[in-house]
Amino acid sequence: MHANKSTVGDNVAVDIYPFIRRYEDGRIERFVRSSFVPASADPAASGGVATRDVVVDHATGVSARLFLPSGAASTGRRLPVVLYIHGGSFCTDSAFSRTYHRYAASLAARAGALVVSVEYRLAPEHPIPAAYDDAWAALRWVATTASLSDPWISAHADPRRVFLAGDSVGGNIAYHTAVRASRDDGNSVDVEGVIIVQPYLWGGERLPAEEAWDGVAMFPPELVEKLWPFVTAGQAGNDDPRIDPPDEEIASLKCRRALVALAGKDIFRHRARRLAARMRDGAWKGSVTLVELEGEDHCFHLYRPQRATSHKLMESIMQFINQPIRGISKI
Repeated sequence: MHANKSTVGDNVAVDIYPFIRRYEDGRIERFVRSSFVPASADPAASGGVATRDVVVDHATGVSARLFLPSGAASTGRRLPVVLYIHGGSFCTDSAFSRTYHRYAASLAARAGALVVSVEYRLAPEHPIPAAYDDAWAALRWVATTASLSDPWISAHADPRRVFLAGDSVGGNIAYHTAVRASRDDGNSVDVEGVIIVQPYLWGGERLPAEEAWDGVAMFPPELVEKLWPFVTAGQAGNDDPRIDPPDEEIASLKCRRALVALAGKDIFRHRARRLAARMRDGAWKGSVTLVELEGEDHCFHLYRPQRATSHKLMESIMQFINQPIRGISKI
């Protein structure tokens, strides 16, 4: 993944470099790019993981890429399912990009999990709540339609071990999908755990540590504060509870476990740490694991997967997914 900077002209309406720029004539310029990787049924193409693309919502065209680790599948045991939601500021990147294909394949292989990586619709063409709705549609597909009709889900997935996971804005979406799955409206879905990696969270007022840019974090607060009004098409500000979850919403979660991971230089680290503390100290009855990666910045694990801190993060996620469920033995 890389960003290519171009000249800023007088006709720029919204500038959120290094992600996206909108011009006054409506033109959109995206800077974050990663090459497309096709799916392949051959496990050798992705480190022992077969991949396949599926449409999860024919009304919207939303799709997902499935990652099936051949070694784990060959044991005959049912595999945990990880619904993975990529980052990219709601407006860039893809589940089919080299960056996220490589990461999801690695996660599937290391955790022995069937990963479903969601290709959600991007803002500004599809403003929020499109991304939330698409992740929810993917979870409902896994829990209902796919459990009967998809050959990989029906043959290999363990419906008792469903996890939601994501990084950056994907971590935000994963959290909100877990909240939606907890509602008593007849559409609830049993989720074992949620994995929230360096989540995009903010608020109407900056925390004391966010008042001024430290010159180290990848993103200055002024840039962060432009994002939410942009991806919501001006319908919400930074005081929106979707990026600053209230205590009563956290308490409503019905998933049993949460893992929150933060990077020591990330502008969002204070919000992530606060979310973990509110989960731990509030009315939610689940358990929370906090993983802190010192000396790293936002989404470092995607671009430097061989670093010791990236291995630590992957190991923490792998252990979290494979922790035995109380009262249930593996089959």
